[in-house]
Amino acid sequence: MAQYNLTINGKSLNVDVDPSTPMLWVLRDHLDLVGTKFGCGIAQCGACTIHLNGNAVRSCQLPVSAAENTEITTIEGISENGDHPVQKAWLEHDVPQCGYCQAGQIMSATALLKSNPSPSDEDIDNAMNGNICRCGTYTRIKAAIKTAAKSA
Repeated sequence: MAQYNLTINGKSLNVDVDPSTPMLWVLRDHLDLVGTKFGCGIAQCGACTIHLNGNAVRSCQLPVSAAENTEITTIEGISENGDHPVQKAWLEHDVPQCGYCQAGQIMSATALLKSNPSPSDEDIDNAMNGNICRCGTYTRIKAAIKTAAKSA
């Protein structure tokens, strides 16, 4: 076990965990930040996406030891009231169906718009590649990202 001081959603938090513990489980099991979801466990589905220094990363394969001295943002840190432009666009376009992938989808979309406020269709496809939606709402996801880009 080792002590880690993590900056998550702008707050300094301490955890005492094995250095190889994936950030997904640190967030969910040790810090009670359960918005980040477990999907496949092999960084292929995107359900566990968080931001690490502003970049979208899969938390299921990110050891806590690699996350110290970084800025981590989870879905809980995107906005306190669900009023981020991406979240509002998600509702406007009725994106969520079962909802399981949505936190990861939103995290990838917000990272994209932060780095590229006016993405092309190709930019959106590339940024969202690997975020799997078993309900197939990809068309609505792309429309929501375009709407969020206009309102951000």
